[in-house]
Amino acid sequence: MTMTDLAQRLQSGERRALARAITLVESARADHRAQATELLAALGTGKQALRIGLSGTPGVGKSTFIEAFGLMLTAQGLRVAVLAVDPSSARSGGSILGDKTRMERLSRDPNAFIRPSPSQTQLGGVARRTREAVALCEAAGFDVVLIETVGVGQSETVVAEMSDLFVLLLAPAGGDELQGVKRGIMEIADLILVNKADGDLKAQATRTCADYAGALRLMRKRPEDPNGFPKAIAVSALETQGLDAAWDDMQTLVKWRRDNGIWDQRRRDQARFWFHEEVRVQLLARLRDDPAMRARLEAAEADVAAGRALSSVAAAAVVDPAFSSKT
Repeated sequence: MTMTDLAQRLQSGERRALARAITLVESARADHRAQATELLAALGTGKQALRIGLSGTPGVGKSTFIEAFGLMLTAQGLRVAVLAVDPSSARSGGSILGDKTRMERLSRDPNAFIRPSPSQTQLGGVARRTREAVALCEAAGFDVVLIETVGVGQSETVVAEMSDLFVLLLAPAGGDELQGVKRGIMEIADLILVNKADGDLKAQATRTCADYAGALRLMRKRPEDPNGFPKAIAVSALETQGLDAAWDDMQTLVKWRRDNGIWDQRRRDQARFWFHEEVRVQLLARLRDDPAMRARLEAAEADVAAGRALSSVAAAAVVDPAFSSKT
C-alpha cells in the first residue's frame, strides 16, 4: 500500500488505516520513519479537533473518567479518539497497554477509537510520537482527542504542549491543603476535577475541591484565562455526576480563547516548540549515525565513565573539537 492510498483511507475514516498509520509513526525503523514523513506530508493539515490533555496520579480513576466522559460525548454525536500512554518498564522495556480492557464499553462504541502506546524512554508523561498520532486522529475526522498521560506526578507537563486544554484529575483526601499550591503541574492546569465524589468519599471530595479552589485563587492570574478560570470541580466518573458541567466549562474556555485569539497563538507556539524538539532529536540521531562522530562520542563516554572528564566538558568537546584545545 502506498502512503497516498493509506492517507486516503485514513481521511475516509477507516479505523484500521488509522491504527496502521499510528503504528507507522511510532516505529523507530529508518524506512518506517521515511514512510511516516511521507504520510504526514500527504495528509497536510486536517480539521482542528479539540485536544484535551488529561493527567492524574495512578489510581485516581483516569480510565474510568475517560470512558464515562467519552461515552457522554459520543452520545452527543461527537467522534472521540483516546491516546493513552502507558509506562514502560525500565528493565524490560515492555508495557501492559491495558487501557482498552479498562474502557470496555467505550472501545465498542463505533464513534470512539482507543490507542494505547508505550512511553518507552520518553519523559513528561507522553510518548515521543504522540503529537503525530494526534495529527492522524484529526485527519481521520475525530472531533475530540483525549490524551491520557502516564500519570506519575508533578512532571506531567509535556502534554500541555500538544493540547488545547489540560485537565488534572485528583482524588479526594490526597494530602494536605499545601498540595494545592505546589508549582509545576498545578500552574498549567486549566481545569481541576476531583474525582470519586460519591459514596463515603463525597463529603471529602467536596472539601478537597474547596481546598484546591482556594489554592487556585492564590496563584498569579494567567493572560490566557477568563474570569473564574482555572477552576476546580467535584465529579464522579462512576456515577457520571458533574461530567456535563465539566464539558460546559471546557467549551466556555475554548470559546473565550478562540474569540480572543489565544487558541491560534497557542497552536503556533506549540508548533514552534515541537519544531525545535524535532530538530534536537534529529541532530542527536545524526551525531550517532556519523562514524567519526560516533567514535568521538564513545571516546568521550569512556573518559566520563573513568572519571577523567566531567560530562559537561566532554560534551562541549564532542560538539566543538576546538573546545578541547582551548582547555
